[in-house]
Amino acid sequence: MLVPSGPFAVVVALGSAQTIAWASSYYLPAILAAPIARDLGLAPTYVFGALSAALVISGLLGPRVGHVIDTFGGRRLLAVSNLVFVAGLLLLSVAHGVALLIAAWVLLGIGMGMGLYEAAFATLARIYGANARRTITGITLIAGFASTVGWPLTTWLASEYGWRVACQVWAVIHISVALPFNLSLPRAVPLDQQPRPSTGAHQQSGRQDETFAMVLLAYMFAAVGFVSSGISAILPTMLVAFGATPAQALFAGTLVGPAQVGARLLEAGWLGRFHPLLSARLATLMNPIGVVALVAGGPFLASTFTVLYGAGNGIITIARGTLPLAIFGPVGFGKRVGMISLPGRATGAFAPLVLGLMVEHFGSNALWISALASISAFFALLLLRADQKP
Repeated sequence: MLVPSGPFAVVVALGSAQTIAWASSYYLPAILAAPIARDLGLAPTYVFGALSAALVISGLLGPRVGHVIDTFGGRRLLAVSNLVFVAGLLLLSVAHGVALLIAAWVLLGIGMGMGLYEAAFATLARIYGANARRTITGITLIAGFASTVGWPLTTWLASEYGWRVACQVWAVIHISVALPFNLSLPRAVPLDQQPRPSTGAHQQSGRQDETFAMVLLAYMFAAVGFVSSGISAILPTMLVAFGATPAQALFAGTLVGPAQVGARLLEAGWLGRFHPLLSARLATLMNPIGVVALVAGGPFLASTFTVLYGAGNGIITIARGTLPLAIFGPVGFGKRVGMISLPGRATGAFAPLVLGLMVEHFGSNALWISALASISAFFALLLLRADQKP
């Protein structure tokens, strides 16, 4: 197996593997929920419900997966995740009832817990230690195109050959592309060579400071996870409720992806010179500013809202890795990220249903609830200090 010779090669390999992992799991129901439900005689809600359950499973696995990566590194575990994804996709492709559908998404949830961003971030922290920020940003730049690549490919496969073959093709892609990429990653730096957290003024109350910081980060990611997952699921419907035409809502929605990538490029460049707290705080303000613009300008500013919303999402995704790394250091990073991410996985799993019900009962006013959640995340970040590390 050819090992990448430098950070750029590692970013390309892991970013590509992440693109495949996201496209074949999290983004799969957006295209296949309808044909799967139709073929199995179910409502599409069952498929999306299975995805929500998979997200909860992946979140529950997070701390344990992070601990394993902290101890042994993530190369082999990421490779195993590809095999779990393959098993889940193949089982889904032969499902003819609810039982196999649920079993398949249980396997996919396990694969997601082992193989998505948190595991990738922890793997990079074990390879590069405190210098992992640029590589974390790099893989999100590549994997940010997971829906851009995955949705058209899944749509074409499903329309030409059926959804079962689409799942089987993704399984083959995992084996032939993602698995070799993950196996090509360098081995983790030995634990005794990992940089240790610096000692300083906070050493006496280090444990209390660390716990307080973790609670704040967990709340922040739970709040932004609710906003991100909820709005993503109902974005076109919500914009139409604000008075946009379906065509305007569709066009505005297409700007989310480019805005995410643009914000990540900004993070990789100019914002990368500052502490991740700055970019995270700015990111939490993007959605409230967009809501105010949408309310003030109506459907005319629908695109402004989606650009701001997408930009905030793009930076927050990076902050899921860079912020805990900067605050706590690389030692024990994987387990911490798993624990911090758990509430966010839960709110993200149920946000589409909750926010959808809010739109149904309160109409466009539901958007103010998302703005308040984002603002609360901003205030949680204000309570964190750049020197919080014990």
